[in-house]
Amino acid sequence: MRVSWTEPALEDMAGIQAYIAKDSLYYAKQFIERIFEASEKLEDFPELGRNVPEAGDTENIRELLLQSYRIIYLYQTDHVYILAVIHASRDLAGMEHKPWAVG
Repeated sequence: MRVSWTEPALEDMAGIQAYIAKDSLYYAKQFIERIFEASEKLEDFPELGRNVPEAGDTENIRELLLQSYRIIYLYQTDHVYILAVIHASRDLAGMEHKPWAVG
């Protein structure tokens, strides 16, 4: 199984790192590494995450939870796409553009 990061997800990671780095460069780097390590588990266990409740009945939109962050991904037969990494306090249901929406 191949895991790929989308550009929006990488932008999310850059924002998270910049935010944490305001307090500690060390912890910012450590946390980003933990997110990447968590996503690597999807290579062998793509159904590891739970279904994203806001995605309705879409079985292939899943998420891993890491501390206060949601790693949202699209699971396909031979590929996993990391779509977004968002803080759990954000209102995903109220977002105008959902991470899994096309277009």
